[in-house]
Amino acid sequence: MEKLIITAAITGSRIGRDATPYIPITPGEITESAIECWKAGASVVHIHVRDPETGQGTQDREVFRRVMEPLREKTDLLICMTTSGIPGKNLSIDERLAPVSLKPDLASLDAGSINLGGGVFVNTPEFLDRATQVFQEFGIKPELEIFDLGMMVTCLRMRNEGKLKDPLHFQFVLGTPWGAPATPKTLLLLHENLPANATWSIIGIGKNHLPMSMMALAMDGHIRVGLEDNLYYSRGKLAEKNAQFVERIVRIAAEYGRDIAAPNEARRILGMPALTPIR
Repeated sequence: MEKLIITAAITGSRIGRDATPYIPITPGEITESAIECWKAGASVVHIHVRDPETGQGTQDREVFRRVMEPLREKTDLLICMTTSGIPGKNLSIDERLAPVSLKPDLASLDAGSINLGGGVFVNTPEFLDRATQVFQEFGIKPELEIFDLGMMVTCLRMRNEGKLKDPLHFQFVLGTPWGAPATPKTLLLLHENLPANATWSIIGIGKNHLPMSMMALAMDGHIRVGLEDNLYYSRGKLAEKNAQFVERIVRIAAEYGRDIAAPNEARRILGMPALTPIR
């Protein structure tokens, strides 16, 4: 089996301190949480940032910079930057894509529109085309976020049109209130449509986190965990830090006999160039 890539999704754009006192909000908190996850065994961090004044999600390039620069200095993490903005508020394409000029390793590409967060999360063909063009310009690998089979079909069409380059990397998002359910049958259906050389990772929203993670562990997929997707470590018990989720997957994977990928190993698995050591 291939080594396991663990992605930590640190904060998201909407969860507030009214839901959990442990959600990272400030750039310093987000950075500290990402470093804890790296030390625990994560090789990728999925980064949203928040307006330090309001606590709401923002696509402010400067706030992203305040997270990315210390992570570049202190870790060898792969940084995956969100381009989703704030689902339901539908920021402009320019606003959503502005921070990727910081050149993260990966950036999310939500491959279609869906009801989400009390509104419609709009991802038009124009947005998808612009995003893939910008990613190619800056040498960024798309993380293809898939909420249902139609989004996967869209990605495969874009691949056939030359807008996405192999090897593709899919992030299946299962268990949202309006998306595909987090069931073994759903995952198997998506898995059956994977191109031969693609990689994939799973997100199980909320209570679906651990069952979907176990499916990916057994199916040679990869796993995303974190407070963006799930606030509870166990029934009725809030997770106190993102690294708790990483530590649990590392323990389970060890019992299963599947090794954890370090960041440079994750780069190889994802078909990305290795980092050049600084001399």
